[in-house]
Amino acid sequence: MSIKQDNRQLYLQVIDKIRQDIASGVYGEHEKLPSEFAWAKKLGVSRATLREALRVLEEDKVIIRRHGVGTFVNATPLFSSGIEHLNSVTDMIREANMTPGTIFLSSSIEGATEEDMERFNCGKDDKFLIIERVRTANGDPVVYCQDKIPVNVVSDETVFQKESLLALLEERAGIQITYAVADIQPIGYDEKISPLLECSPETALLLLKQTHFDSQDKPYLHSANFFRSDKFHFHILRKRM
Repeated sequence: MSIKQDNRQLYLQVIDKIRQDIASGVYGEHEKLPSEFAWAKKLGVSRATLREALRVLEEDKVIIRRHGVGTFVNATPLFSSGIEHLNSVTDMIREANMTPGTIFLSSSIEGATEEDMERFNCGKDDKFLIIERVRTANGDPVVYCQDKIPVNVVSDETVFQKESLLALLEERAGIQITYAVADIQPIGYDEKISPLLECSPETALLLLKQTHFDSQDKPYLHSANFFRSDKFHFHILRKRM
């Protein structure tokens, strides 16, 4: 059935139609969409118009196009957070009305790297506790975490087989984290991490690196969290100055 034309550009009407079909369940998550030829004919538009609509929908993460395979409906993220808000992974999972869990992978005590010395303003002889975990939501793996804490803050790795490190730092060491400096970047399939998170080869990861500080600007924790991009969505509120 052709789309109902109004005064807007045709590709915008196609975008609305596709969004409506996905929202109403005509096309489900991960479902392969029709070929461009068949879809353009069904909607009564040119393939050029359809391609422009699909380009916008891909940018908006509504669909995903796999070269040589086809176009698919993207999964709707289960978790959404403003990156300006310092929420723990535990809090994000609970806010989605899901049960957080932790799979403890490993822990070790290692010497300071050059990055550590710059990040924590420490000496080369300082030691750090490094913890590797997978965080789960209702039992499903969603985030891989590698956390680094100075051993003069906490050195008992068994403590961190639990959940929120921010809460544990406050409870066990009396340290209240008030802000973090973060960097986020998309990465592709990772041979170690993607299988741990049960990701398909085409599922990207979002790497969020954060150094956490107290109110006196002292760093106490550095974390590298790898989020499944099909499960998490981050946004930021920008204001005009």
